Parts: sequence; C-alpha cells; structure tokens
Amino acid sequence: MTTTLPATAILGAGSMGGAILAGLVRPEVTVEGGLRVTNRTEAKAAPLRHGGVLSLATETDPSANASAVTGAKLVLIGVKPYMVLDLLREMAPVLERGTIVVSLAAGITIAAMEAVLPDHVVVLRSMPNTPAVVGLGVTGLAGGSRSSDADLALARSLFACVGEVVTIPEDKIDALSTISGSGPAYVFYLIEELTRAAVDLGFTDHQASVMVQGTFRGASELLAHDVTPPEELRRRVTSPNGTTEKAVEVLQAGGLRDLFDRATAAALARAKEIAAE
Repeated sequence: MTTTLPATAILGAGSMGGAILAGLVRPEVTVEGGLRVTNRTEAKAAPLRHGGVLSLATETDPSANASAVTGAKLVLIGVKPYMVLDLLREMAPVLERGTIVVSLAAGITIAAMEAVLPDHVVVLRSMPNTPAVVGLGVTGLAGGSRSSDADLALARSLFACVGEVVTIPEDKIDALSTISGSGPAYVFYLIEELTRAAVDLGFTDHQASVMVQGTFRGASELLAHDVTPPEELRRRVTSPNGTTEKAVEVLQAGGLRDLFDRATAAALARAKEIAAE
C-alpha cells in the first residue's frame, strides 16, 4: 500500500523521531514537499541526510527549526518533554495556518501546547512505542480542541507507516503509555528472566537466547496470524495435568495478574506526576 503525505518536519529526530523518519523514507511512502528533520548536533544530523531528507543541526544553524517547519503541513515534536513548550514558543511565529503539530512527548498536555501556539495551528498528541523502529509500533493518537477528523486521519496515515494506530481521547494517553508505551520493556524483561532461567537449567547463553527469543517471536506471530484469542491458544499448549499446566499454576499462584495491575498502576501514577511537573 502506498502512502502520500504533505511536507513533514520532525524536530528532534532522536530515537523515536528517527524511528518515524525511517518509516517515512520507505519506497512506498511519498512526502510531497519533502522531509525536514532537526537535531542539536551536526554529528546526529549528518547520518540522516539520505533519501532526500533535509537534515539540519541547531548547533551550526540557529534557524534550523524555523527552516524545517516553514511550509510544512505536519510538524512532529520529538524533543524531551521539558523542552517542548519552549520549542513551540520559538516556532509559533513561523507556523503557517492549518499546520498540524503532533507531540511525541510524554506528559505535555494538548491544552498546554495550544496555549503557546496561534489559534490557526492544530495540535495533536501521540504516544508511539519503540517497535516503530522495525515498522511494528503501536501509536496512541489524540485530537485537540482545534483538530478535525481530517487532521486525525492525516496523522493516522503518517503513524501507520511505522505500525498500528489507536485513536483515543487524550485522557487515555497516559493509560495507553503504561501498556503499549512501556509494554516493550515488560516483554524484554520477561525474555531476560526466562533466558536466565534457561541458563540456570544448563543451557549456554546462545542456546538460551535462541530458545527464548524464538519462542516469543513464534508465539507473537502465531497470535498475529490466528483469530483465536490468546486464552485459547494458551489452553491448547496446556495439556491437562501436564508440565505447562504446572508451570502456569505457579505463575498464577505467584500473583502474576496482580503484579501486572500494580506495575501499570505505578506507571500511570508516574505519568500523572510528570504531567503535573
């Protein structure tokens, strides 16, 4: 499927902004008017100058951000949360009517961003996750008080270049961050611990990695290609009175469900603290 986007700027093409950039330079994506990205240093900007990308560094060009957003319809804000509002204040005079500003930062509300931008600028809030690097991300997307269905549709088409998109009310963004935002870390932690358990059983590091990573990858692919719910897929692996059943019983007795509830609650509480800072 081909995607056509208007001129797009990414201010702060670090890990997440860079992941989205990787999706936008794929052959099936056309960005009419060009892709412009900025970073603080020339060392970070130089490697991104490929595929027609205009990559600027603020250390060598103080007007880099202004140059990048001039004429851009979509402007992604990928800087650290504490830098977002100052950057928007700097950009406010040069953002054109109808520009759609999309924040990638956690904790900065749409209201706070709208307050420092002109009324003719649309503000959206997003929460992508790191698998966007390989085109398998999940992005939460919320509209602001000035956004239309067409604005959201355009932003959805952009984030669809790096994975799935879930459109939600802004008051669900923080909750989403505890699932899809932090979720990759939970998966990596489970892989880390299961790999350790395999090594403790006498397998080499390489053997343990092959077994565990292959199992997670295979289970995820099976789930993605099967309409069967995960509960049923789990049941099919869990033979009555078999080894898997005994292992699952231990996980359940250990309070795994409650542990995930408490973990996501802690993440949500921290997200609210960040928003209030």
